[in-house]
Amino acid sequence: MASQCNKIKFYVFVIVLGLTHFCGAQQERPNILVILCDDLGYSDVGFNGSTDIITPEVDKLAQNGAVFTSAYVAHPFCGPSRSALLTGRYPHLLGTGYNLVHNSSQDDKDNMGVPLSETYISKLLQDAGYFTGVVGKWHLGAAPKFHPNKRGFTDFYGFLGGGHNYFPKKYQKAYQEQLKAGKKEIVDYLHPLEHNGKPVKETEYLTDAFTREAIREIKTATDKKIPFFIFLSYNAPHVPLQAKTEDLQKYMGIKDENRRTYAAMVSAIDRGVGQVVKTLKETEQFHNTLIVFLSDNGGNSDNGANNYPLKGIKGDTWEGGYRVPMLFHWPQKIAKGKRIDFPVSALDLYPTFVSLANTNVPKDKKLSGQDIMDAVLTGTDKNLKNRMIYALRYRMGYCDVGGRQGNWKITRMANDPWRLYNVSDDIGEKKDLSRKYPERLKKMIAKTAEWTKGFVRPLWFFSLRDEELWDSGEMPRYDQTFEIERLLLPPTKK
Repeated sequence: MASQCNKIKFYVFVIVLGLTHFCGAQQERPNILVILCDDLGYSDVGFNGSTDIITPEVDKLAQNGAVFTSAYVAHPFCGPSRSALLTGRYPHLLGTGYNLVHNSSQDDKDNMGVPLSETYISKLLQDAGYFTGVVGKWHLGAAPKFHPNKRGFTDFYGFLGGGHNYFPKKYQKAYQEQLKAGKKEIVDYLHPLEHNGKPVKETEYLTDAFTREAIREIKTATDKKIPFFIFLSYNAPHVPLQAKTEDLQKYMGIKDENRRTYAAMVSAIDRGVGQVVKTLKETEQFHNTLIVFLSDNGGNSDNGANNYPLKGIKGDTWEGGYRVPMLFHWPQKIAKGKRIDFPVSALDLYPTFVSLANTNVPKDKKLSGQDIMDAVLTGTDKNLKNRMIYALRYRMGYCDVGGRQGNWKITRMANDPWRLYNVSDDIGEKKDLSRKYPERLKKMIAKTAEWTKGFVRPLWFFSLRDEELWDSGEMPRYDQTFEIERLLLPPTKK
């Protein structure tokens, strides 16, 4: 009898130990909060040197976490960049290499959206037991089959298109006026926001509203006692340039009106970040939450942004087009004051999140990035040194291309010759070294050309003219893009 009791005690002990281990493993999985800004300039946050735009809340995260000085997105435009972030794959491999223009369709025959064959990171994390929420801008397809709720997000509050007006009273009035006038196609920027497919009548300035909803999702996940993945997708500081009076008053010393309004819009983001952090602390989620802050592409100087010291703007394959401000903050794991100078990509977020969530990538899915958490924690890039980070933008009749490997960067804009820069020493891409190191340039161009072999025809186009060029064979012209000898600058005379 005693022997039987001992056996029972032993089995109970094993079960309890197993459950304890399981629960411990579950608890070790961090919450993941991605805060994505829209068209934020490289130098428009304090941690990247801004002097006229004040971002104390974001800067606190930077000071107490890791700042990436060479972080890139996969494309210099909003939609393709976002598709890459959520799929972990370059947009040109999916057919999403152009920005979506038509975004208000409710017809499921509309195929303008990221293919359903692609598994979003949200779906993997949802299946792994995470609460998944997205707040703000979507821009990945508006037809019902592409809706966030069908792509792994339990909760969605925001808009489906590529942009939106910020003041509800104004856009709601304009929307109703157009409805009464019988207008069949109403611009996306005026459409009502929605919550899980149902229209809502918003009352707050959009940036504040999106902060509020992200806070609600954090509290929901906390109440459920499960880890969360929340994608806070601000549409600020993307146009239209619209800011609250209280925020504008902070920047009356900025003479340029666009810059002043833009600065006020960034302040609203910063205020929101502070409120979200406060909620994380109040819900005791702060220490085990990985916060990722970045922009979807470079800023547009015509709309008030500043990418200094980078060359170029949103849409370019110069550094200013797709090199973005980015930070990681995770008190439980990441030491204060880290600076990561080696190049990383937003494509790295997908495999990094998969690893942190203790789940697996589908066997048939080939990711374009790598898990970078060990590199962040150790500050070494030994497994990342030889890889290249690419960007390619389709223009009418040609391709703009950029590629970074270690300290070196190749760039081709329009039909200009290829250029080579050491961007560690020359961040502004001012000193072309192609004549000095022609063999290095050729090798990097050849590697970039190889990268394009897996590309597919775009599923949609920016304009009818773009589509005509593809149909006629005048795009993508990769053979001409990567025709090295013809495009190299002649060697300098000794």
